[in-house]
Amino acid sequence: MSSVTPLSAAWPATANGRAIVFMVAAMACFICNDTLVKYLGTALPVAQILVLRSLLVMVVLLAATRPWIAHGDTPAVRWSMLGSRWVVLRALCDAAGTFMYLTALVNLPIANASAIGMSLPLMLVVLAALFLGERVGLVRSLVAGLGFLGVLLVIQPRIDGFNAFALLCLTGVVFHAMRDLITRQLPRRIPSVLISLSSALGIALVGGLFSLQQGWLAPNGGQVAMLVASSLLMAAAYQLIITSLRTGELSVIAPFRYSTLLFALIIGWLLWDDVPNPLAWLGIALITGSGLLMLRLQSVPAPRS
Repeated sequence: MSSVTPLSAAWPATANGRAIVFMVAAMACFICNDTLVKYLGTALPVAQILVLRSLLVMVVLLAATRPWIAHGDTPAVRWSMLGSRWVVLRALCDAAGTFMYLTALVNLPIANASAIGMSLPLMLVVLAALFLGERVGLVRSLVAGLGFLGVLLVIQPRIDGFNAFALLCLTGVVFHAMRDLITRQLPRRIPSVLISLSSALGIALVGGLFSLQQGWLAPNGGQVAMLVASSLLMAAAYQLIITSLRTGELSVIAPFRYSTLLFALIIGWLLWDDVPNPLAWLGIALITGSGLLMLRLQSVPAPRS
């Protein structure tokens, strides 16, 4: 008998479990992309990077739409969904948040930018309760607060360390929180690949607008290779995060965005020899623990009002 465990046996059986797997995979793609963009941003304007990367992402996503035609579907009907008001609004929020975040990323340490990005799950839990009617409860709120305390321990903020780029990064996070809330409201009949395509198109347009002021430079072979790799990572991350948000409960999967911080710390250690101090390790423990506890709490029914 074979001792190999079938893949299906290890795959999470619950919707929330699958959503968490998709979320963690998306975060890994995002942080690898951020690393490439940070390198590219030292040589190329951020707006140019956004335009070129988005165009490459669109090529990948357009290739993914070919099965519609091959199976005799009606692509014209689906393409019209790109003009949906909520799809357009989501794309604009994503474009604004991405431009702000990447501009800040080029000018901040990657761990600092990633840590600021960790405020997104906390914003999502609060906004989901306010606007989507999701029941969070006192216990989940306290667990989310512990996660935020962990973020602060990792950042260890100082007055001289919170500059305009940190504020720009935080503003970008607000736009991305709005994007994720809109994603939850999109009709399921709209294919995820079209939602991803709308984001790439919106980012290309916003980047093109700002590139008129920042200008363009000719990339070399290595920079082109990094742009291609970044595009593939972004295309994968788009699909993974949209699938995650459409599969699981927002207040449950949101804490697993904290996995970005773990990936950032690993990359920072491997590439820049950055090693967390004891307070940072305590923060990591709080962040990870709050995420696992939030997963455990999702099985407990919320109290009736």
